[in-house]
Amino acid sequence: MGLHGGMRRIIDSTDEKPKITRTLLKRVLYYARPYRWLMVGMLVLILASTGLGLLSPLIMRDLIDHAIPAGDINRLILLALAMLAIPTLNGGIHVIQRRVNSRVGEGVICDLRLALYAGLQRMSLRFFTNTKVGELMSRLNNDVVGAQNAISSTIVGIITNFIQAAAVLAVMLTLEWRLTMISVIIMPLFILAARALGYRLREIARNQMEANAQMNAMMSETLNIGGALLVKLFGRQQVEVDRFGKRAEQVRDLGVKRAFTGSVFMMIIGLISAVGSALVYGLGGYFVIQGAFTIGTIVAFGAYLGSLYGALQSLSNAPVEFATSMVSFERVFEVIDLPVEIEEKSDAAVLKDVRGEICFEDVSFYYEDGDENLLSDVHRYGSVDNITAVLSGTKRGSGDETDQHSQARSIALDGISFQADPGQLVALVGPSGAGKTTMTYLIPRLYDPSSGTIRIDGYDLREVTLESLSNQIGMVTQETYLFHDTIRINLQYARLDATQPELEAACRIANIHGFIADLPDGYDTIVGERGYRLSGGEKQRIALARVILKDPRILVLDEATSSLDSESEALIQEALEKVMADRTSIVIAHRLSTILAADLILVIDRGRIVERGTHDSLVKLGGLYTILYNTQFNKANGQAGI
Repeated sequence: MGLHGGMRRIIDSTDEKPKITRTLLKRVLYYARPYRWLMVGMLVLILASTGLGLLSPLIMRDLIDHAIPAGDINRLILLALAMLAIPTLNGGIHVIQRRVNSRVGEGVICDLRLALYAGLQRMSLRFFTNTKVGELMSRLNNDVVGAQNAISSTIVGIITNFIQAAAVLAVMLTLEWRLTMISVIIMPLFILAARALGYRLREIARNQMEANAQMNAMMSETLNIGGALLVKLFGRQQVEVDRFGKRAEQVRDLGVKRAFTGSVFMMIIGLISAVGSALVYGLGGYFVIQGAFTIGTIVAFGAYLGSLYGALQSLSNAPVEFATSMVSFERVFEVIDLPVEIEEKSDAAVLKDVRGEICFEDVSFYYEDGDENLLSDVHRYGSVDNITAVLSGTKRGSGDETDQHSQARSIALDGISFQADPGQLVALVGPSGAGKTTMTYLIPRLYDPSSGTIRIDGYDLREVTLESLSNQIGMVTQETYLFHDTIRINLQYARLDATQPELEAACRIANIHGFIADLPDGYDTIVGERGYRLSGGEKQRIALARVILKDPRILVLDEATSSLDSESEALIQEALEKVMADRTSIVIAHRLSTILAADLILVIDRGRIVERGTHDSLVKLGGLYTILYNTQFNKANGQAGI
């Protein structure tokens, strides 16, 4: 375990050097605190296992020096039974230790994941729009596992090796101090060899992981349905085969290089061990000939030598291993410590019996360009998520990357003021990128305004609980999202206790019940990831049914009918008239029928309300709305959308 395990740690170690502060260590121990008695028990088991391991060489010495020469059969049988009993007991202790160790490790990993996931659920929408999903998954998986290893593997390994080295050294000194000193003097050669070849091995391993990541990224891009379709449409099958072949050959060559260098490393370490063993047995044999000690002593000493070298080799890598595990803890704590942008006040009011009055008072919203409250960039060797250009292989830092946080216009909304009375339909119209979607995102507090106030029934949104606000608002977003689950589960996400008759009633209003009933599994049909098995119109009608099931006082529809054909849209428009009755509705309008029915039309351009009024008054005004109406809304008898 010592030599192979040491080489693996050298290869897998990173160059990151975290500051191991007292505060960090105290926080790490905080997560281990609930399992402190298990860890104490594990320490006792380590001591017992180490003690038993020390007995075997002593039994061998007694067997060789006394039992066999004296012809003592009874003693021989007892020693033989002892040699059988020790590994049996040790095996049982290791099984119990492994169970206790896994209980601690898995407990810590569960606690950390729960803390991370709960923290991420509190993050604002801005956090998710500026953070890669791959990075979040790495924090929840790779870094949490690394943190778990710090407690259940790294720390336990350091303690085990330290106890083993100290105990073996103590016994060896009692056996023969001169041979013990010779054994220890050999140890610097291990360190020199590790430093000489360790860096080279790390570089080769790192390059191989990067090449492997490039190859996997290319497979991911060209073998998914979209990539495969593009390759076939442009007839680039052979081009991609050749390109993939070059990546695969690079991985192959680096793998051969890594295996060869690793074998050289192992050979050198083996030779150094052989030098130590040769010196010990050579000098030991000389002392035996001189009568300084017995043959059994040198045999026992040789057995202890392997244990000592293994423990010291592991301890020599302990600082790097421990520092690496602390990096994982730092990454986990970074997520847990992120400040919550959308905070709920401790004395927040609960929205009840909402009438549905919405009031924007001089509301402005600015997209923040900085990295505050976001995760720091982490480069993980071998991670597909780090690949910048999949086909060309361009790496990070080449100078052609764009800022992922930049916006085309930093001021998304500027001085927005309007009031929607209970039961009114307010239509938002304007060019693409005008700020309509941002306005709708402010109503359920997906964002907070940079300045100004938004009120519902006179309550400032910052003064009410997030749960009660969410309960009063039903929203269908621009991109309909369905979980990879059954239609029933997707619908019940609006109301977890919804019954089958209630599901069917909502789907009938959204004109989707007939379609669902005709499916082989009905409401238990799996919709596929993101609902890919359904058409755009079918997904939108299910999303509408989900909102209808929620039965909110306020409706926010972002391009809710943009993916429907003419027949479906006519039925949906009729359904929406029923749903919007006695409810306040804010609709991003793309259809003539919607704006004609609106009580108030707000024309948005570059984050400002440039016109407001009814359809007739705005057409007479002859401004931006008139241009939009003539070029888009009125095209093809109102069937075309922006």
